[in-house]
Amino acid sequence: MRHRTFWILVSLAAIAAACNSRSDVPPVSIVPEGGGAGANAVGATGTSTVSGTIMLEGTAPAAEIIRMNSDPVCVKEATNTETEYYVVGDGGGLGNVFVYVKEGLSGSYPVAADTVVLDQQGCRYTPHVFGVQVGQTVQITNSDPTLHNIHATPAVNAEFNTGQPIQGMSMERTFDEVEVMVPFKCDVHGWMNAYVGVLDHPYFATTGPDGGFDIANLPAGNYVIEAWHEMLGVQTQNVTVGDGATAEVSFTFTVG
Repeated sequence: MRHRTFWILVSLAAIAAACNSRSDVPPVSIVPEGGGAGANAVGATGTSTVSGTIMLEGTAPAAEIIRMNSDPVCVKEATNTETEYYVVGDGGGLGNVFVYVKEGLSGSYPVAADTVVLDQQGCRYTPHVFGVQVGQTVQITNSDPTLHNIHATPAVNAEFNTGQPIQGMSMERTFDEVEVMVPFKCDVHGWMNAYVGVLDHPYFATTGPDGGFDIANLPAGNYVIEAWHEMLGVQTQNVTVGDGATAEVSFTFTVG
């Protein structure tokens, strides 16, 4: 009887999740394949930095309150029940923007040794937007005492869909191809979503609520920098940075 009740609750949660799911498709960036001089050589590092701020012009739509009553555990555990589509700081900075070097690098870069953790806590994915390198380990953890279902829906990489019914469970995954961005969702809790940018180099950042970012240790050169936001799409800028210098790049996304 307990098992039957459990699966009834799971089915009801899945139905409710479908009602909460977003119907829009997040913007996808086409990242050029590596090539050209030095494509097979080890990529250079340097002492240059590209930094800047992502700003929002206009008034962002107010955050919506997420209805989590399909899962009583989520109601109990959640400390954040507002949507994260627009995270705007007091000065108008835009958070959760993925910023990266789209063009201008050559050579191949070693895979980062550190593990990136994507946690499910309070029935939300944390972080909401992040980046990894091709082949870098992503550890996906369930910190909640309820069933979560991790469903990655890439366009280029292999899709995976795995349940974690027990608190404390974790698994490790890697991505084989460059892709900006790979969406994550939970098929049990439809309000849960996250995005990962997968690149073949380490030059990327995600903005905080102040909209600021720094991409350090670049070799001097000419680059195309792209900024990605899940609701507002992508923008690119060309930038030239000298050896040991810092180049400032600012983006402004507009709403309304």
